[in-house]
Amino acid sequence: MSQIWIVILGLGLTTFLLRFSFLGLIGDRELPAWALRLLRYVPVAVMPGLVAPLVVWPAATGGEADPARLVAAAVALGVGAWTRSVLGAILGGMGALYLMLWTIG
Repeated sequence: MSQIWIVILGLGLTTFLLRFSFLGLIGDRELPAWALRLLRYVPVAVMPGLVAPLVVWPAATGGEADPARLVAAAVALGVGAWTRSVLGAILGGMGALYLMLWTIG
């Protein structure tokens, strides 16, 4: 039982130090232009990493690829590219997923 608490405290301390190194030590300084330019792409890089496993290996199907989710992801990508709207992509993907689940079953 004490091993679990040691691991939890170690991970918490590591997370704190990692965030403090970026926010606490250089948080009040001006970042160089190249760093600001690169930081703009962080959300674009993180979102596919969060969404792709949910589309390719969804827990709802036991990790099996599901045509409904693949179609919904394609629709969301298409709507997002066409409208350049995050909300449009989310709503389009949601609508496509519900329609495909209703159609396919």
